[in-house]
Amino acid sequence: MTDAVENIIYLDNAATTKLRPEVLEAMLPYFTESYGNPSSIYGLAQDARKAIDESRDTIAQILGSRSSEIIFSSGGTESDNTAIHGAAMALSPTGKHIITTNIEHHAVLHTCHFLENRGFDVTYLPVDKQGLIDLGDLENAITDQTTLVSMMFANNEIGTIQPIAEAARLVKDKAIALKRTIVFHTDAVQAAGYLDLNVTTLGVDMLSLSSHKFHGPKGTGILYVKRGTPFTPQQIGGSQERQRRAGTENVPGIVGTGLALQLAASEREWLSKHTMKLRDRLIQGISQQVDRAHLNGHPAARLPNNVNFCFEHVEGEPVLLGLDFAGIAASSGSACTSASLEPSHVLVAIGRTAELAQSSLRLSLGRDNTEKEITQVLETLPDIVRKFRAMPYLSTARA
Repeated sequence: MTDAVENIIYLDNAATTKLRPEVLEAMLPYFTESYGNPSSIYGLAQDARKAIDESRDTIAQILGSRSSEIIFSSGGTESDNTAIHGAAMALSPTGKHIITTNIEHHAVLHTCHFLENRGFDVTYLPVDKQGLIDLGDLENAITDQTTLVSMMFANNEIGTIQPIAEAARLVKDKAIALKRTIVFHTDAVQAAGYLDLNVTTLGVDMLSLSSHKFHGPKGTGILYVKRGTPFTPQQIGGSQERQRRAGTENVPGIVGTGLALQLAASEREWLSKHTMKLRDRLIQGISQQVDRAHLNGHPAARLPNNVNFCFEHVEGEPVLLGLDFAGIAASSGSACTSASLEPSHVLVAIGRTAELAQSSLRLSLGRDNTEKEITQVLETLPDIVRKFRAMPYLSTARA
């Protein structure tokens, strides 16, 4: 490991997290020793099958589900796609109306757009200036054609936490009144390690997770599908995952995912307190030291590790480059859309102008961040913003 990597202040944990050493150690034997195909019957293969089953059992225990309700995928994007496609297609004979919000991850939004082009009707619920939905809007949107509601647990850009349990209960009550099946899915990718993921408490039918968001390996995800939920498999050609997701299983990734989620669950209370303390210090420091700085997201109902600001009269990209030069890794929003020149759809949805949205900065904390690092960020960021505001060609100020 180079000195540059060792000395970096990493504040982009919402984009990805560092693989924990104990997770890597648990994965390694399944690359070089127990490398058999888990669908085969000989001993080497059955070692791999046993490892998958144990990981599935661990995850099910954390989620409060049956092991048979856990499907492994390639990540959060596939889990979201599979959940929405799978439920929508299975229930299409009874209706083609989907409800979601206008601040979802593109893994959800683009899937809904795809289905719209194939005859489905999608309602995109608005949010308030802090990123919260109105449960009354949700209730009013449900019709006798609604088959699916997809709502993220916590937003990946601004950290706002939605009232998922209340929303799911409302949907189920409405479904009973309408005498129809309405599936409730939540993208909980950002919630893992910080919020309670018990699916019974939440009342959801489907839930998506991504391993690399909680110090697990990239390329592995989880989709919980409640027993009895109408579901059409989207990846076919094999009998893996109880014929719900074809393809040879990523054994090392699955092993790492199970351990990473187990560790995250055991540390959840500590991690929430640790990151919240650093988060609140960052929010207070930036608000006090940088004028014309606007906090994005709910001040209280937000992830413990999320800080997101817009700064008037400066573009976000130069600020990110300035921070990078100073050894601080951050982002302007979703890592999945970082190359886009369009303003964040999330920030526009909460009422930010396109110009102000282009100045956003997301600082997402993790288990390895320290008070010393926060001090360094607060000593560095205000000067960077002031510096670029003073440069006409990097400032968005109007003459």
